[in-house]
Amino acid sequence: MAKRAPTADIDESKVRHSKTKKVAVGVPAVLHALQISYDQMGAKRSIETLLRVNQKDGFDCPGCAWPEEDKRHIAEFCENGAKAVAEEATLRRVGPDFFARHSLAELEGHDDWWLGQQGRLTDPMILDEGATHYRPISWDDALGEIAAALRKLDDPDEAVFYTSGRTSNEAAFLYQLLVRGVGTNNLPDCSNMCHESSGSALTETIGIGKGTVLIEDVHEADLLIVAGQNPGTNHPRMLSALEKAKRNGATIIAVNPLPEAGLMRFENPQTVRGVAFGGTKLADAFLQIRLGGDQALFQAIGKHLLEMEERDGGVLDHAFIAEHTSGFDAYRQAMADASWRELVAATGLPEKTLRRVGEMVRESKSTIVCWAMGLTQHKHSVPTLREVVNALLLQGNIGRAGAGVCPVRGHSNVQGDRTVGIYEKPSENFLDALDSEFSFQAPREHGYDTVQAIRAMRDGSVRFFMGMGGNFISATPDTAVVEAGMRNVDLTVQVSTKLNRSHVVTGKRAIILPTLGRTDRDKRGGVEQRVSVEDSMGAVHSSRGRLAPPADDMLSEVAIVTRLCALVFASDGAEPVAVGTGIDRHPEIDRNQVERSPREEAETPQVPAPRHPLNVPRADWAALEADYALIRAHIENVVPGFDDYEKRIDKGGTLYLPNGPRDARKFATEDGKARFTVNPLEYPRIPRGRLLLQTVRSHDQYNTTIYGKDDRYRGIKGGRRVVLVNAKDIQALGFAEDEIVDLVSEWVGSDGVVQERRAEEFRIVAYRTPRGNAAAYYPETNVLVPLDSVADVSGTPTSKSVVVRLERRG
Repeated sequence: MAKRAPTADIDESKVRHSKTKKVAVGVPAVLHALQISYDQMGAKRSIETLLRVNQKDGFDCPGCAWPEEDKRHIAEFCENGAKAVAEEATLRRVGPDFFARHSLAELEGHDDWWLGQQGRLTDPMILDEGATHYRPISWDDALGEIAAALRKLDDPDEAVFYTSGRTSNEAAFLYQLLVRGVGTNNLPDCSNMCHESSGSALTETIGIGKGTVLIEDVHEADLLIVAGQNPGTNHPRMLSALEKAKRNGATIIAVNPLPEAGLMRFENPQTVRGVAFGGTKLADAFLQIRLGGDQALFQAIGKHLLEMEERDGGVLDHAFIAEHTSGFDAYRQAMADASWRELVAATGLPEKTLRRVGEMVRESKSTIVCWAMGLTQHKHSVPTLREVVNALLLQGNIGRAGAGVCPVRGHSNVQGDRTVGIYEKPSENFLDALDSEFSFQAPREHGYDTVQAIRAMRDGSVRFFMGMGGNFISATPDTAVVEAGMRNVDLTVQVSTKLNRSHVVTGKRAIILPTLGRTDRDKRGGVEQRVSVEDSMGAVHSSRGRLAPPADDMLSEVAIVTRLCALVFASDGAEPVAVGTGIDRHPEIDRNQVERSPREEAETPQVPAPRHPLNVPRADWAALEADYALIRAHIENVVPGFDDYEKRIDKGGTLYLPNGPRDARKFATEDGKARFTVNPLEYPRIPRGRLLLQTVRSHDQYNTTIYGKDDRYRGIKGGRRVVLVNAKDIQALGFAEDEIVDLVSEWVGSDGVVQERRAEEFRIVAYRTPRGNAAAYYPETNVLVPLDSVADVSGTPTSKSVVVRLERRG
C-alpha cells in the first residue's frame, strides 16, 4: 500500500550535515530506490513497473538520456530512474476535490517538494480571472478555450510555446507544427537553459550540435575526461559504462569544483564485486578546478600538446589536421602566446598538474570528453567548449572508435525534441521540408528562446503561454521576474502529469491539462500506441507504457495537440472541425475507434474567426491521433535520417541517426572542415569579500522535481536551504558554520548599475570546495541568477557563475 502524500513542507530547521560519501550507489542506493517506489506505488506495482524500465518491450525511463546497450539487464534502471518512475506511476491523485480544498494562495505558499508529492493530475482544470480556486472543465471546453485564445491574438508572436525534454518525438513534431501554423517560432525549450552552449559551440566547430560518440565508444576509450558533471546523481547509469571502460583499461580524469562520490568509486549493485568487494575505483585523477576555469584547462592541454610536438614530434595527427580541419595555424600561435601563469590563475591548479593532465592526453590512443552543466552555464561557455574541440582535434580524436565529444543530456528526449523541430531558430532546410509536407508556409523569422520569452512576458508582449510538460516557473532564472511576467499573461496553459509551481503562479486565467506519462498505457484508434525518443547519443527507440491511466478519459500529448490543431485551423467562415472527427478520408479507421469518452461533452467547441492570418498546415488530425505511425511517416519525410522509421524501431530496434563527424569525418561547417578556433581566455574574477556560487541538484532531485529531503553523498539530511562554503572562507568572511544567512547576488547590468537579488535563510555548511567558490541547490537559488546574465552566443543563463555575498539575518 502506497503512503499518503505529506501534509507539511520541508522543515529546514531540522537540516543536519555529516561527512561526505566517497563511494556511490551500492546497497544503500537500492534500498532507497525501493523505499521511495514502495511509498509511491506499493509493492506489487513497483515490481511490475520497474522491471519494464528501459526494456525493449517496455518504456523509456522518464529520467536522464543516457543510452542503453543492446543487451539489457533485467533491472535496467538506476536509483534516480526508479525515483522518476515512482513519481510518475504513483497511486496518489490530484483531482477536482483537491483543488476545491486548496485555494491558489494556499498552494502558492507550499514548497516545490510538497506540491510534487501530492500525486498525478486527473482532470482538466480552469482558473477563471479573479478566482481563488481552480474548477473542473470538460476536455472539449478546455481545448475550445485554448483554441479561441490563439485565434483572438492580434499577432502570433504574442504566444509562447515551451517544451520539456520529456515530450516524445511524435508529440513534439506535432507541437511545433501547431506553433508554426499559428504563425510563430516562439518555441523556447529546456535546451536553452542547459546544453544550448554545447549546440552552439559544436555546430560552429564540427557542423552538428550533438555528441559524436556511441555507448561502445565509451567502453573502448583509452582516456575519458568527465568535466563539470556529477554522474552519480544526475546520470547514474553512466557509472556502469565508466566501470566497463575501466575494466577495458581506460584512464578517467574527473574535473569538478566539488568532489563527487560518483566519480571516485562505484559499487555496482548488479555485480558481486560491487556488493561484496568494494566496487570499482573510477577516477585516476581528480582536478578540483575553480568555477569557470575549464576553458583555461583545455587551453593548457592544447598548449602542452603543441609544446611536446615542437620538442619531440609524433604528438599530433598531422594527416587529420591537414585533410579535415581549418584554422590550425592561428590556433597554434594563440596557444604559443598563452601564459602558463594565467592558466594557473584561472584553473587554480599548479602548472605541474596541468602538464600532467596534458601528458595523460598525449599518451592516450583515443580520448573522449564528457560534460554537462558545469561547462555550459557560464558567460564564456561557448569559448570553453570550442577549446574542448580544439584539444580533441589536435590528435584526430573525432570520427574514430573510442574518441569524440560527449555532451551528456539531462531530460530523456531533450535531444529528440530539437531533432524534430522544437527550436526557435529553425534551419531553412527544415522549414522547406515542413512546408512541402503540409502544404503551407511556416514563418521564417526567428522566435524567442527562454530568456527572450521571459523578457517579452516581463514587458507585457505575451498574451498566451503554453507549457508542454516541465515546470517553467521553477526551471528558469530570476524567479521574481519570471513570476511577475507570467502574471502579465492573459491565459497560461500547462500540459502536465504532476502538480508543480507553474500551476500556482499563473496568468490572469489558467488551464491545466493532465496528460499520460511514459508509464501509462496509451490507447488510441482502438490499439495501444507507442512513441519514440532519442537518447544522448543520437539513438532513437520506441517506448510503450503499460499502466492504466490515472483517469479513463485522459488524453496523451499527441491527442491534445491534434485536437487543438483541428480547432485552431478550422477554416474561416466554415464549421469548425469537430474534435476527434475528420476520419471520413480514412475509411480504414473505424469511426467507433475515435469516439469521445462519456465525460467529454457532445457538442463541438465553437471558436472565433482568427484576428491574424493563419498559414494552415494540411493534415488529417483525427487520423494522426488514431495512429501514431502516421506521425512518424511525416517525420520521416521531413527530418533527414529517419528512413524506414517504423521498421527500424520495431521489436525493440534502434534507429541511429546520421552523424557526419562520427560516421565519415564529414563536417557541415562553412568550409566543410572541423574548425580550430581562437578564443581569448576568460574566467570569473571574484570581488573581495564575495563568493562565486554555482547552483546544483541534490541527490534526491531531478531538475526541478524534488524526490526527498536528503543529499546523501554530500552528507546533507533533512532539508535543502544550505550553502556549501570552504571552511577557510567561512572564517575569513567572519561567519560560523551552521549560521543562518541570506544569499545576495550582485551583478552589474549593461547600464553599469549593480543589481541585487536575495535568497533568504540558508544554513552555512563547511565543505570541500575551492576557495572563493560556493554551491547551493536550485530551484531555491534560481532567484539569484539575473535574467540578463547569459552565456555569449548561446544565451544560456549563467547559473554556475553567480557572484554572491553572505548577509546576516536581522
